[in-house]
Amino acid sequence: MSDRPAKMVGMPSPGSAAPTEGLLDDLDEEQREAVQAPRGPVCVLAGAGTGKTRTITRRIAHLVASGHVAPSQVLAVTFTSRAAGEMRLRLRSLDQQAGGVGTGSVQAMTFHAAARRQLQYFWPRLVGDTGWELLDSKFSVVAQAANRAGMKTGTDDVRDLAGEIEWAKASLISPETYPAEVAKAGRDIPFDAAKVAAVYAGYEAAKARREGTTLLDFDDLLLHTAAAIENDAAVAQEFRDRYRCFVVDEYQDVTPLQQRVLDAWLGERDDLTVVGDANQTIYSFTGATPNYLLDFSRRFPEATVVRLERDYRSTPQVVSLANRVIGAARGRMAGSRLHLVGQRPPGPEPSFSENPDEVAEATAVAKNIKKLIEAGTPPAEIAVLYRINAQSEVYEEALTAAGVAFQVRGGEGFFSRQEIRQSLLALQRAAERGVEVAGPELAAGVRELLEPLGLTTEAPAGTRARERWEALTALAELVDEDVAQRPELTLPALVTELRQRADSRHPPVVQGVTLASLHAAKGLEWDAVFLVGLADGTLPISHALSHGADSEAVEEERRLFYVGITRARVHLALSWALARAPGGRQGRKPSRFLNGVAPHTAADTGGAKPRRQRGPAPRCRVCNAALSTPASIMLRRCENCPSDINEDLLAELKDWRSRTAKEMSVPAYVVFTDNTLIAIAETLPTDDAALVAIPGIGARKLEQFGPDVLELVRSRS
Repeated sequence: MSDRPAKMVGMPSPGSAAPTEGLLDDLDEEQREAVQAPRGPVCVLAGAGTGKTRTITRRIAHLVASGHVAPSQVLAVTFTSRAAGEMRLRLRSLDQQAGGVGTGSVQAMTFHAAARRQLQYFWPRLVGDTGWELLDSKFSVVAQAANRAGMKTGTDDVRDLAGEIEWAKASLISPETYPAEVAKAGRDIPFDAAKVAAVYAGYEAAKARREGTTLLDFDDLLLHTAAAIENDAAVAQEFRDRYRCFVVDEYQDVTPLQQRVLDAWLGERDDLTVVGDANQTIYSFTGATPNYLLDFSRRFPEATVVRLERDYRSTPQVVSLANRVIGAARGRMAGSRLHLVGQRPPGPEPSFSENPDEVAEATAVAKNIKKLIEAGTPPAEIAVLYRINAQSEVYEEALTAAGVAFQVRGGEGFFSRQEIRQSLLALQRAAERGVEVAGPELAAGVRELLEPLGLTTEAPAGTRARERWEALTALAELVDEDVAQRPELTLPALVTELRQRADSRHPPVVQGVTLASLHAAKGLEWDAVFLVGLADGTLPISHALSHGADSEAVEEERRLFYVGITRARVHLALSWALARAPGGRQGRKPSRFLNGVAPHTAADTGGAKPRRQRGPAPRCRVCNAALSTPASIMLRRCENCPSDINEDLLAELKDWRSRTAKEMSVPAYVVFTDNTLIAIAETLPTDDAALVAIPGIGARKLEQFGPDVLELVRSRS
């Protein structure tokens, strides 16, 4: 903050005419309701592709143009610089549309950027001459604290410790309470909790020991800003005079620390608009929680709540699949699910492909991408999305072989990663020492050489350590595959081949196909999306499954899958492989999130004519066990797995069935059996495709009873 509160000079009074009509012309009914909602608490529940940025920027412009607030008194915050930049750009373009009232001067920035600006302004008054310095990277300070605590300080260890400190501070957890809170949260941590707490305490002490200046990390910006407003009445008064209206985008991703800052900004006021979708919560590992979004109406009982469900991004076919996937969600967030309604013209149905191995899967994906490009889809409008970055290697190779340029988003190409470069160097040095092994001994020898770099028999805890392990495992399995195909392969020949693969990769280009993890894809969209590697243990990831089949960790993986689906505008292809390498044991199961969603499919052999075969057998949507009894197949879950039935809906369905059977003069079971009604009340189908996915509901019953049943479901969900 660098100036005093702005006066509302030249602004129309709230009761006067304002040039707002143009701001509403191209909005749908729900968007218009959100834009025109009165000042005060407003919660916009905005599904994927429903125009949330358009809605909130129009709301800001409408408030300004109507004279309710000066543009300089609005503070809009979001979570990425890219999103903040897009918001500023739209507000500037709306300035002329709203009659040049100044929306271009609205402050739109990230939480951290806003806190940094405010702290720079208030710091001299609060602290005096002692300055502060922002710690851009906490790596060296955490490493020092780890050394003092007697812990190992490898690069990945330090990064994982830094991640734990960031999570704790974002969650308002002190070093003293860290062990108890970690146990309470059931969090996977890389070290003993007491040791992490000691490093955390040492890190905070090391920052405080700096002479002549105060070291602050990014979380400290938020902590000190909140404390300044909470503890100094003059600071609070000046800030609250300056900013009177607040807008928070992606509210489902707010951490307790960010909420504390927001509460300090607001004080006793309620001029707040929040926008979010609890079913796009995919960052809980950083401390983000959707509880503030879910509890908004409880905190502000008089709040205006608007649901945006018209999807302008994706075709009805993609939207239907997204609805079916999130319709199977369980837990508290499932109660806030939005039923998206596709607004685009119809497009192709999403495709499902089961492949014998990952190489065949990647080859088929590359082949289909090439077809799309030849048919006119720009490469930059195509994406391959996977769960973990280590999955990119086989797609980099397949696209290279197909002559398709690509770029890796949110990470480096496989052979550019530090651990892979280190691995190739270790293999090359072993070859130079004259190590002579071939065949199975070569594969075992490579694993032995990679062990000091982090290739352990079990996946480690800790995000960075696990990422390294995943990449090294992918490299070891790549070697296993090469050795199986060429038993005569020697170590020098293997090193030469791996180097050639690394050198053959296309450099990143703007117009290339995007390769990205599902997390990195959040907030983006493409004409064509390939969701790959959809096997249990990968999506949902194995460490999520370790928490239990019906755990919140698994539900977050489902939401991640949902986010991936909703990135596609027109073309959507979903695929999985039954084995890692060609000729390997085909023991993998398709992702449990495909149960009741994917039709029976033939295996995609990457060009060869596929055999006519049944797709995956029916499996439980909770535990992914094979289903065999008619009742379990109908319910799409084991009969002893937890039920998430909507009891009120089931009662209404039974009443409707009774009335319908009486009108038709037939027994009730002729309309629908009890198990069919239970399946409907559990899966909550929202369109024809979801309804006919329930065994026993065919075209005739869909035509007879579908509209009534879907209306009942919509009224109760």
